[in-house]
Amino acid sequence: MAIEINGIPAGTEPRPGQCLRTFLREQGNLGVKKGCDGGDCGACTVHVDGTPVHSCIYPAVRAEGHAVTTIEGLASTAGADLHPVQQQFMERQGFQCGFCTAGMVMTAATFDDDQKENLPRNLKGNLCRCTGYRAISDAVCGHAGHPAPQGPGSGIAGEGQPDPVPGQLGDDVPAPASRAVVTGTARYTLDVPADQLQGLLHLKLLRSPHAHARVLSINTGAALKVPGVVAVFTHQDAPEQLFSTAQHELFTDDPDDTRVLDDVVRFRGQRVAAVVAETVAAAEAGVRALAVDYKELPAVFTPQDALVPGAPLVHGDKDGTSARISRPDRNVVAELHSELGSVAEGFAQADFIHERTYQTQRVQHVALETHAAIASVDSEGRLQVRTSSQVPFLVRRTLCRVFGLPEEQVHVVAGRVGGGFGGKQEVLTEDIVALAALKLGRPVQLELTRTEQFTATTTRHPFTIKLRAGTSNDGRLTALELDVLTNTGAYGNHGPGVMFHGCGESLSVYKCANKKVDAHAMYTNTVPAGAFRGYGLSQMIFAIESAMDELAAGIGMDPFEFRRRNMVREGDLMLSTQPEPEEDVHYGSYGLDQCLSLVRDALARGQERYRAAGLDELGPEWLTGEGTALSMIDTVPPRGHFAHSRLRLLPDGTYQADVGTAEFGNGTTTVHAQLAATALSTEATKVVVRQSDTDLIEHDTGAFGSAGTVVAGKATLAAAEELAVRIRAFAAGIRQTQASACVLDGGSVVIDGTPMALAELAQAAAEAGVELAAEGRWGGTPRSVAFNVHGFRVAVNRGTGELKILQSVQAADAGVVVNPRQCRGQIEGGIAQAIGAALYEEVVIDDAGRVTTDILRQYHIPTFADVPRSEVYFADTNDTMGPLGAKSMSESPFNPVAPALANAIRNATGVRFASLPIARDKIYLGLKGAGLVPNLQRSGLS
Repeated sequence: MAIEINGIPAGTEPRPGQCLRTFLREQGNLGVKKGCDGGDCGACTVHVDGTPVHSCIYPAVRAEGHAVTTIEGLASTAGADLHPVQQQFMERQGFQCGFCTAGMVMTAATFDDDQKENLPRNLKGNLCRCTGYRAISDAVCGHAGHPAPQGPGSGIAGEGQPDPVPGQLGDDVPAPASRAVVTGTARYTLDVPADQLQGLLHLKLLRSPHAHARVLSINTGAALKVPGVVAVFTHQDAPEQLFSTAQHELFTDDPDDTRVLDDVVRFRGQRVAAVVAETVAAAEAGVRALAVDYKELPAVFTPQDALVPGAPLVHGDKDGTSARISRPDRNVVAELHSELGSVAEGFAQADFIHERTYQTQRVQHVALETHAAIASVDSEGRLQVRTSSQVPFLVRRTLCRVFGLPEEQVHVVAGRVGGGFGGKQEVLTEDIVALAALKLGRPVQLELTRTEQFTATTTRHPFTIKLRAGTSNDGRLTALELDVLTNTGAYGNHGPGVMFHGCGESLSVYKCANKKVDAHAMYTNTVPAGAFRGYGLSQMIFAIESAMDELAAGIGMDPFEFRRRNMVREGDLMLSTQPEPEEDVHYGSYGLDQCLSLVRDALARGQERYRAAGLDELGPEWLTGEGTALSMIDTVPPRGHFAHSRLRLLPDGTYQADVGTAEFGNGTTTVHAQLAATALSTEATKVVVRQSDTDLIEHDTGAFGSAGTVVAGKATLAAAEELAVRIRAFAAGIRQTQASACVLDGGSVVIDGTPMALAELAQAAAEAGVELAAEGRWGGTPRSVAFNVHGFRVAVNRGTGELKILQSVQAADAGVVVNPRQCRGQIEGGIAQAIGAALYEEVVIDDAGRVTTDILRQYHIPTFADVPRSEVYFADTNDTMGPLGAKSMSESPFNPVAPALANAIRNATGVRFASLPIARDKIYLGLKGAGLVPNLQRSGLS
């Protein structure tokens, strides 16, 4: 019996043991995604005889004689152009990166009205890392969604700002890829039809079982005898060039401490050898057949132990100067020692001093699309790399540096990327597939498993922060002193940057004459840490904002008022621990005061709503409280962030924009189309955006540091404005009039009151040999600052430690918001991810350096049931440096969430939780230690 797929019998039978997911993809159904291969995430959901199943754990042979429907065939089963659920997901933009969307749609398409009433239960098998689930709820249930705010506090149509023009700035323009995402035709990294990759080979990696060891020998003989194995690569085949997997505009920002394949392994999970074969199964068998002789070396697992004299050295063989490592003989990657004023004098002036050690944990990005890349060599000997990357241009530069190739010999392209959050600002797959493709001359593909994501990519840096702060009785900060220890793991990718950045805006947002920081980024024999949403700020802000509440409590002052008295105001110097501020960081606009007021007012309204509904009294076992936290972030990374864009008028009268920045749910495609449309007086649908391809433009540093709008967007806006000038000038020349008499209006240029279709103008330009095109560039400086304030009201059960989030509010100073629905989605997604990091997410490493939380069943990320519906408000500001007044808002929403939650719990219980995550058992033990857990028998709670 054949398997019927979308009404058509499959052309082949499944292999023994094959899962339905891989079988369906081999049959060309590329909308079926892999997020876990363990039945945990739901990205692979399809219908078998109308019932949704996780195809990654469904044996393909079980589908014989049954009808299988994938996302590609869903609409035809409904007898329509789109299934109603697809239509709703498209209209309400129930996605960001979209990698989970096919599975979400397939699950939701089977819901009846009763199931829609209980989405926390019925969507528990489908995970989303981007949206925070609110947009998904609106899409599944057919709600109208959240309307664009208007008037004061909206950031859209406040004083001095025009109402949104449909299809331009301030409008909820749909994502250009909406239809492709909901129909499963959007092409992510590995969604390449088989006929375009003739001779494709698959690569799998042998990984170290030791935390620290020297590879003495690798016997490849048995592996090479495995049927289908083509080659095995070891450190003897790898270039000697050291590099960093971290990607920045200046590669010198990171230490050169990594080889493609090394003869010394420094963490459990590090690459040892690569096996290339005709199939994934053969490559895996080849990996199992490799025999390696190791010499184990002493290892160190905590930054505290790593700093002790005589500790095992992780990179003791490196020359610190040439590798840019601060002190390899003490495991110090980078360090900072700086003082502003005199903290000794500041503490002498203090009436109250708070002193505490705060700790943050490892957190994994858990982008639903795992790291993946395909490399090949074309007929002209040019290396072609398709990769899931936020930084394709920097990937090209790194590959050229490692393999000694000129830039014109390397072409890198990123398809649609299934989530990033900083984790794909690395080279973790591209170098090894490039090595294999260059050696073999055939296409080579590597797709990491979910376990490899946890054990062999990167995490958020754990921080240990010893904080001491003083205040006067009138609520003025007198001293801030911090001793910071960060764990960068076995390699220093992003270690210096995260440390320096974390110690920057977190301190400079507060006025205090006396500040001191001593910080060390330390090597350990553990999985490397890297870039993660917030880039060090979230860790530092957790400590500092917790301390602000403790200082306020210590002098009996309202925490809101304490922050107002000490936060920077427009015109104040933004100083961390240096006597001079960063010279290119300015207040392009200032909305922190508005954000505080918006959150405070929203919490007050929420409390009134609860009282009116009779919900403010939950019972004697519940303790309630409120907490807030604020944050500031520079809108662009320092030391240059470059973008180049090209725009041209097409023959049909529409426009084409070529940009470098990647799309991974950050919404840059929509933003660039809207910015260009605004400058060209047209609609965003008339601007086709091509992106993330090193052949399209000269250079783009990449989509990180929230630069997609405020750097790449400025380049696109500049190109669009110049193109508008050139179109008007050419039109004026045709009619022998002044350019000032020519006005762009949708699909026409109006010349002296008479419209001329742009298609006609384009034809005239082509006949005259004139290309109506323009270019724009931006270098990332000067830089502005953005602000976020978060507030929670919570209830804590003092008998069990259960936490209920009663209200969640965030106010954001995003300047003029280009796309309100999209920006709100970014904020909601950041809040959801931050709640997970605050309450339960943790990459756990045992005493031998092994990651024990290596599948999604062991590492809990927020599900639909875990995420409250947050209220989101925008300050009414207009930034003088951002494109058309816009500011960044991708990573900053994450930063104030954990401390606001910790402050709310402290307000409710009187207990300060100083380490993350604040899990339920930790809350219970904290309450028990404070004597707040009731006697169960006496209280009748037993």
